Amino acid sequence: MIDKNKKLYIAGHQGMVGSALMKKFVSEGFTNIVMRTFKELDLRNQQSVDQFFKSEKPDYVIIAAAKVGGILANNIYRADFLYDNLMIEANIINSSEANGVKKLIFLGSSCIYPKNCTQPIKEEYLLTSSLEETNEPYAIAKIVGLKLCQSYYLQHNSNFYAIMPCNLYGHCDNFDLNSAHSLPALLRKVHEAKLKNNDNVLIWGSGKPYREFMFVEDIADAIHFLMINIDAKDLYNQNISCLNIGTGTDITISDLALLIKKIIGFQGELKYDPSKPDGTKRKLLDITRITQLGWKYTTSLSEGLIKTYQWFLENKT
Repeated sequence: MIDKNKKLYIAGHQGMVGSALMKKFVSEGFTNIVMRTFKELDLRNQQSVDQFFKSEKPDYVIIAAAKVGGILANNIYRADFLYDNLMIEANIINSSEANGVKKLIFLGSSCIYPKNCTQPIKEEYLLTSSLEETNEPYAIAKIVGLKLCQSYYLQHNSNFYAIMPCNLYGHCDNFDLNSAHSLPALLRKVHEAKLKNNDNVLIWGSGKPYREFMFVEDIADAIHFLMINIDAKDLYNQNISCLNIGTGTDITISDLALLIKKIIGFQGELKYDPSKPDGTKRKLLDITRITQLGWKYTTSLSEGLIKTYQWFLENKT
């Protein structure tokens, strides 16, 4: 049973997922949430993280902190994505075990699965084949994080486990065209093309890959559900090392672009640059297990895009 008055540490509370988690857990009556900005606590520094945990002694931990980006950033800053994410997760998970954390949930990414995976992707498909090249370092870091959680459970009986969300988007997303994921990058490109009365928008890749998208408030709701109801043993007893969370539906990048174009009201043409990488052709998650546990998303893609665009308009400066 979770005590809402006990101390909850949300790592990465200023990011897209972290800020949604803050909002959700506060609304659900959690009264003792601990947070630190990156300037206050560099999670890559083992000594600093260890001192923080010894001082604060959180009861529950959610790791939403990570270095993230789209294809361009992942491919250029390969060492940064591998090193930073390895250090963040390893420091937090180790200090959590050393300081008696009662439950820890680690956020991974659907990019952990093999490049040419049978669809929809079951949790059992992890490590059955090679990864997609452009984001391999980030994926490896996330795989290490989930294996750390599983290993601490097996060795120390720590109540730690990992979830693998599909592509997330929403309030507080990154709209920087040099580092953004596909959806926020598309939204910004189409918005700016409309402002400039451009005839067209040039989109990376062929537009043919499929992607599964979930609104950030839904992942926050899922994590709250899991924190209250599901322990590590409930997953590991099923012989899986992580839990997929998604919508069970996907869309091509070209159809996503058309939907964004309609929402923004852009009248120009959508053009594609097939010389740029597409990434994985498809990565639709099998969500059978999370559905059987009793959780399902509620925000449609259209509804989520409208909310995201409204936030972008209010905060783009």
